[in-house]
Order: sequence, then structure tokens, then C-alpha cells
Amino acid sequence: MKQEVRVSVRNLVEFILRNGDISQKMGVMQDVDAMQAGSRAHRKLQKQGGSNYRAEVSLKRKIEIDETLDIQVEGRADGVITNPADGTDIMIDEIKGTFTKLEAIETADILHVAQADCYACIYANLHELEKISVRITYIHLETEMIKTFEFDRTREELESWFQDLVHQYARWAKWQIEWQKLRDETIKTLAFPYEYRLSQKRMMNGVYRSIDEGKNIFIQAPTGTGKTLGTLFPSIKAMGQGSCGRIFYLTAKTITRTVAEDTGKLLQGKGLRMKFITLTAKEKICPLEECLCQPDVCERAKGHFDRVNEAIFDMINHEDQIDRTCILDYAGRYQVCPFEFQLDIALWCDVIICDYNYVFDPVVYLKRFFGDAMANMVFLVDEAHNLVDRAREMYSAVLYRKSFDGVYRKLKPIRPKIARKVHKCGQYLKDYQESREEEGSSYAVVREVGSFILSLMRMVSDMEDYLQEDMAPELRETVTELYFDARRFINTYDLLDEKYIIYTEGTGGESMVKMFCVDPSGNLSERIGMSRSCIFFSATLLPVQYYKDLLSGKPEADYEMYVDSPFRPEKRLIFTAGDVSSRYTCRNAEQYERIAEYIRKIIRGKNGNYLVFCPSYAFMDSVFEVFTEKEMPKAGNGLQVFRQESGMDEDARRAFLENFKEKPHETILGFCVLGGIFSEGIDLKADRLIGAIIVGTGLPGIGSERELLKTYFDKTKGNGFDYAYLFPGMNKVLQAGGRVIRSEDDKGIIALLDERFNYSSYRRMFPREWIPFQKLNMDSVEKNIEKFWTEQINTL
Repeated sequence: MKQEVRVSVRNLVEFILRNGDISQKMGVMQDVDAMQAGSRAHRKLQKQGGSNYRAEVSLKRKIEIDETLDIQVEGRADGVITNPADGTDIMIDEIKGTFTKLEAIETADILHVAQADCYACIYANLHELEKISVRITYIHLETEMIKTFEFDRTREELESWFQDLVHQYARWAKWQIEWQKLRDETIKTLAFPYEYRLSQKRMMNGVYRSIDEGKNIFIQAPTGTGKTLGTLFPSIKAMGQGSCGRIFYLTAKTITRTVAEDTGKLLQGKGLRMKFITLTAKEKICPLEECLCQPDVCERAKGHFDRVNEAIFDMINHEDQIDRTCILDYAGRYQVCPFEFQLDIALWCDVIICDYNYVFDPVVYLKRFFGDAMANMVFLVDEAHNLVDRAREMYSAVLYRKSFDGVYRKLKPIRPKIARKVHKCGQYLKDYQESREEEGSSYAVVREVGSFILSLMRMVSDMEDYLQEDMAPELRETVTELYFDARRFINTYDLLDEKYIIYTEGTGGESMVKMFCVDPSGNLSERIGMSRSCIFFSATLLPVQYYKDLLSGKPEADYEMYVDSPFRPEKRLIFTAGDVSSRYTCRNAEQYERIAEYIRKIIRGKNGNYLVFCPSYAFMDSVFEVFTEKEMPKAGNGLQVFRQESGMDEDARRAFLENFKEKPHETILGFCVLGGIFSEGIDLKADRLIGAIIVGTGLPGIGSERELLKTYFDKTKGNGFDYAYLFPGMNKVLQAGGRVIRSEDDKGIIALLDERFNYSSYRRMFPREWIPFQKLNMDSVEKNIEKFWTEQINTL
């Protein structure tokens, strides 16, 4: 049976024709054609083209390689221009945006020309044209001036070149066909590795149905329901049926990536042949102390593209589970950049495990997967509650006055012209600050930044040229940092709509201006729309409408599912304590002592491992000191106490968690910050954790951004406090409580210490598995805890 492989024009050209040093791709100038400002320039030029200019023309052509294979090349030409005089002369227009001065662009980039030539060949063949022209149009993103390069082609010369290009790709296409055939055969015979839980099976059916119908779904699934396997397995089955071409498993934290990797290994151990790759951040995989992708600094950057394709072909023929260690091994053998190498490998993998930003961030997303909207992708968004704040930051941009001041001081004696432009931009921030201070406010909304943006564009244009020169490494680092920050700010300006607020705050060098994306749903929906289906899942997607509003452009069209807990409620004790408070107005020695006394009463019920979650470091330290003042004399005699330190690295985190061992002979008590590194993503199964004592409701501290959110959602939803404070705060509480019961054999206590947990507005946030709960006080808590543990012993 004859097979067909589809490839985009952009990927075909970049993959086959690339060669030389990596700096040719990764230098300052190289990614400007993908910028948001470039998109705006595209649209403007296309509109100015007139009646003989057709924009965004879809083109595709099928090439027969042999009796077994056809390759379909497809893409979208920026413009097709018909000569208005007689309607016969045709020109293909390829538009690229740049901040580089146009006089510095002496020739058109070879890859840009090749893209245009591909479209020209396809168009000439389709319309039986003997001659056709191509034009590369560079538009300066500040001045909007253009520079063009035109080339006349014959159909014959294009055909010969295009056929050779596609036939070079055939080697890779044939590998892809054979691999997918093998992969799909093993998918069909793959059995679920465990006995089905009813709740997990229902979740998998929901995922499969969503992918099959091309819909998005939001899944609230309690901890321990097997969300990773419950989403990956049906997605893989959908891939075997042709409903899914590639799976992105998206995470916010390294530990959840590890769970996805382990799930892949589990399924591979059951006979699945599928290529999994985990992408690692550039700074964590670069072999140099400082990531400088320049041939004079890094030997691997020199001639990287001359070697990388053979490295790719070797790896895809010999590895199915590709992680950081594997990538570093092959990159060392072939002397290629491991970061760029892993991105190229991803094109040939079935499951890509990576951070959210590789799909959603407008600056660092994997453009090779989204340029032509060809891929039949499925996004599995793990711990999706984290995406709200992450997306806000991805689509926001901030500039600090001190950055301009620092660059100005360094450039003034050596590059006064650029320094003056830097100073002018910094003056805008100073003016914003002084205007706000005259009003007597700590922060203020900025109504107009158009003039500031124009000044930034002029500054960036000069910096673009300057960064091509030789300079001291320290100076380059300082200038480059401001350059990219300013460029991001300019790009974000192109996204501005009613879901953004521009504000300023701070004093002196710390004064800043920020384009704050208060509602990221519109920006996210553009990328989500490029997938077949997006599966949002978490143990804490409550209330689901809040997450649908902020993560989906069309929440009314998305599915939602609540997965019941598979664990028996009698194995946990959940109680609220209404006679203590963590409110700011109640933070005093008396309350700290009452909270410490609650902790003492709870841990007396049973020796074991406990975590105390406090609303801040200051609050934690106060309770810790009050508690240990009485208890430390007992240290080494049945009690050990630890607390989270600010800025703990991975080794320190690991050491902290290693204190919580199975079958402890004494009580281990850890003090942590609610919403911090230990309140989600850690997996202390069995008796490694038997109690979570949660102090406070997790409400974010009052600040400029929270108040801006409150005001915005008061206007748009009518419940600004809930959107800005209550929902994100209670999410922290639910995450912390989810650390306790993680398997069928787990048992333990979730203590909610704050009077507000008895208020209806907070209680309605409790998940189903927290109902029923008990209302206890200082007098009744010890007796009820003793009763709970006695019942656990009696049921053994």
C-alpha cells in the first residue's frame, strides 16, 4: 500500500538546506520574522497590495518518490501578486520583519529565498506557468520602510531544484512511515497495565472522546486517580486510530515531567514502541558555563548544521526514551549543540514532555510545530491550575528604569548616539513615576505608551547593529538583556486589547512599567486552536468555570468532568477549627500560641510525619519559634522539627523531603509555606506523610496586581475578590491538602486552621472528597484525633 507523508515548506527548507554555524540561526537578528510586530507588518503590507495581491495563499503539491511513497509539501505563501496589465505575470511574495537597518541587508537570506522558491514551484506547476518571479520583502519594524529582492525563475529550473529537495527528504520520510507503522501496531495491542478503577476509566473515556471529537476538556481529578496514565493512555490509543499525530505533555514543574517519563517507560515495558522526548531548558543542558552560541566561544556552534542531521538519524534509529542524559551523550559524540539538537529530535518524536512555555510562550514557543498549522496535535496540560498565572506572565512584559540607567552609563562615553536613545526611553519611566507620585499613589494605570514604544523601537534598531560588533562580554550581556526586554515589550504592545492593563509603580531605579495581561484566555486560545484537542487536568480545578474563563477562548464549547475519588472517606479525617485565625489583624502572640497548641494536640495522636503549611515565611517563623520554645527540649526524644528555607535549591529540597521516611519511629514535623515548593508536586506516599496542618486560607497578599485584577473582574464578572484572591488562595489550600491521601493504603489528617474555613464562601470551594468534614475546636480536637487513629487500628 502506498504511503503519504506531509511536510511544511518551512520545515522542509530549514531541515534540508541548513548548514554552517549555529550563530547563523541563533544570532540577534534571526528570529525577528516570528515576532508579533512582524505579524502586524505582514498584515499591513498585504492590505496595501491592492486588488492584484492575494494574501495567505494555501499551496500544496504531492510528489511521487517511488511506488511506495508520496510526499505532500504544503504551506501558505504570504502573497501571490498578479500583474494588473495582462493578468499573466505572477510573483510570489515572502515577507520578513526585521529591526536590522535595511542598508545592512545586502542579500536575501538563502532560506527565505528557498521558501519563496518552493511556493513558486508549486504555483507554477498548478497553473502551468513557464515563468514566475519571487520577491523577498524585508520590512523594518520601526520605520516600516521596505527593501525587496526579486528573482526571475523558470518552471524548469524550479522543478529540478524542488524535486531534488523533496527526494533528499525522502530518506527521512521513509523512516517516518516505517516507524509509524511499527508504533501503531504496538498501540493496537497495548493493554492497560493495571486493573481499571471506575473513576480512572471514566476519565480515560472522556479524554478519548474529546480527542475523537476535536474538543477541549477540563478534568478535576483528585490526587491518586492516576491522571498521568489516565490522560496519556487514551491519547496514545487515539494516536493509533489516526486521531492524533503528536502528543505534547505540558508541565509546570520538573517533578511532574519525571512522572510522565516514568509512565512512558512503564508502557514501553509493556511492548509499546513510541518515542518520548523530554526537553530541557537551555541553561540546564548547555555544556558551557555561560550559554554563548558563537563559533569563537563554542566549538559545537561552529559547523553545527553540517553535523546535526547525521546525529538526528542515528538517535531516532536507536533510542525510544530520550532524556537529558541521552541528548548530552549523542550531542557529545557528534559535537553539536545539545539544546538545538533536542529541538530537532522532537520533530521525529511522538510524545514531547516539556514546560508550558514551549507551546504557549510567544517568545520561546516551538515555532517549527506551529508555523503551518499542519500538525494534528494533542496538548495534555498537567497541573493546569498553574497555567493561569504562568500565562499571565508569558503574555505580559515589564521594563525597569534601572536597566536603562545602567546601559546609558556604560554607553555614554563610547556610543553617545545610542546612549541618548537609551536615556530618552528611561526618561519615560521617570516621567511615569513622577506623575504617579504627584497623585500620591503607590501604583497607577498608564493610559498611553505609543510614544514610548516608538522610542523603544528606535533604540532597539540601533542596538541591533551595535550587537553585531565586537565588545567586552560584560557590556554585551548588559546591552543584550535590555535589548531583548525592550523587544518583548514592543511585541507585547501588538497584543494589547481590553484584557490588558498597563501600570507603573516603584521608586528610583526600581520604578517600572508593565503591560499586564489580566485575562490570558484570548492569547492562549490562539495556540490551543492549533491543536486538535487540549486536555486540562488537575487535582484542583475548582471552581471549573474560573479556569474555563481564563484558559479557554470558548469556555461554553468545552467539556468538563469531575472524577470522583477512588479512596474510602473513612481513611481520612478532615476538620476545620474556627477558634483560630490567620488574618493580618489577628497576627499576634496569642494566635501563634493557639496555632502551636493545635499542632501539639494533632501530632500527639500518632507518631509519624506531618507538614505544617503557613501563609508566609514571617508567619511560619513566628509559629515555629513559639512551637519549638516548648518542644525543642524534647528533640531527639521522639520529635524532630524542620522548616523550609527561602531559596532552597534542588539538593536542599531533596534533603528536606528525605527526612520523611516510611515507618518512622518518632514524629517528624516540617514547617512550610503554603503555595510554596512543598505544597504541590511532592509525592509522600504511604506513611511518609500522615498529616497536613494548613494554617490560613492562602489568599494572596494585597498588592498592585491583585487589586488591578480585582477591579478588572469586578467590571467583567462581578466577583473581582473571588477571581483575584479567593480562587487562587483556596487552590493553594487544596493542593496542600492533597499531599496526604495519595493511594488506597494511605490514611491521615487534614487540619484547616482558620475561622474562615467555616464561612460558606470558602466551604463551597471544598472538593467532593472533603465532604463530610468535622468542625472542631481546641477542646474537642484531641479526642477526635485519638478516635480516628483508634478506628484505623481496628480496621486493619
